[in-house]
Amino acid sequence: MKKEKKDKILVTGCAGFIGLHLCKKLLELGYDVIGIDNLNDYYDVNLKIKRLSILQNKSSFTFIKTNISNMNALENVFKMHKPNKVVNLAAQAGVRYSLINPHSYMDSNIVGFMNILECCRYYDVEGLIYASSSSVYGGNKKIPFSESDNVDMPISIYAASKKANELMAHSYNHLFGIHSTGLRFFTVYGPWGRPDMAMYIFASKIMNNKPIQVFSHGNMKRDFTYVADIIDGIISSIKKNHSCEVFNLGNNKSENLMDVVSLIEKKIGRKAIIEFETMQPGDVEKTHADIDKAKSKLGFMPKTNIVDGIGNFIDWYLEYIKL
Repeated sequence: MKKEKKDKILVTGCAGFIGLHLCKKLLELGYDVIGIDNLNDYYDVNLKIKRLSILQNKSSFTFIKTNISNMNALENVFKMHKPNKVVNLAAQAGVRYSLINPHSYMDSNIVGFMNILECCRYYDVEGLIYASSSSVYGGNKKIPFSESDNVDMPISIYAASKKANELMAHSYNHLFGIHSTGLRFFTVYGPWGRPDMAMYIFASKIMNNKPIQVFSHGNMKRDFTYVADIIDGIISSIKKNHSCEVFNLGNNKSENLMDVVSLIEKKIGRKAIIEFETMQPGDVEKTHADIDKAKSKLGFMPKTNIVDGIGNFIDWYLEYIKL
């Protein structure tokens, strides 16, 4: 019997949190993976290097250090490795950092994404999957957030850059037939998570008996989505390769932030020192994903509840800080 030909997949941002988990899963499934990352210092580079070390001993994995905003270098990757699918996770992340350094969002999230689209156009890529964000919903009052909601009023540069990606992908689908799937991630967490995200910050400060800042005086709710569930959604998007779609990937359940703090306290075995603060600019009080469309068209079904997910994250965190 003739062996089925597996896709060769380019993953940008491979040393990132979601990038690591995606590459690991793709390699387990037998795909050839080309990973690129610029290993920037937005947060501790050592964490990125440790993630990368998990992948680099795999024979089907090739790592190239480069920046997607460098068109010549990116073109060379496409010419040499000829990926037929691309997952673009490389981006400048974070709402709050976009208040400090907005230009970095333009370089990576706009110029870099345009370069990805152009390479997909000229190098026979069959499908592009890219990271969007729940941030595009801005101050939307309708709960849960649905893909059919109007998202024309972003309240941060980060959100604006992600909405721009969706519009750019739609244009390239219309003009050049580039298949693209945008995934609006809702507060992803889990092992190997980013140090600038709330769950990591809370764990670190509770462990070190330092006060944690809780914004909006604790009246915040988030649709926390475990990373393994996100990976299932990405893998399905690669396989389905829709012509031009945008999907919510969330847990379909909005958790009170103070309940999350309590779960972290319980798992670590220490009480948090809490300082309540006002809402931060560009932030929202509540996120909640309507995932009916993702269920229908991707077969997406999150499996990990917040208790198990936080347990897994803290188990990893406690091991990681020993290193």
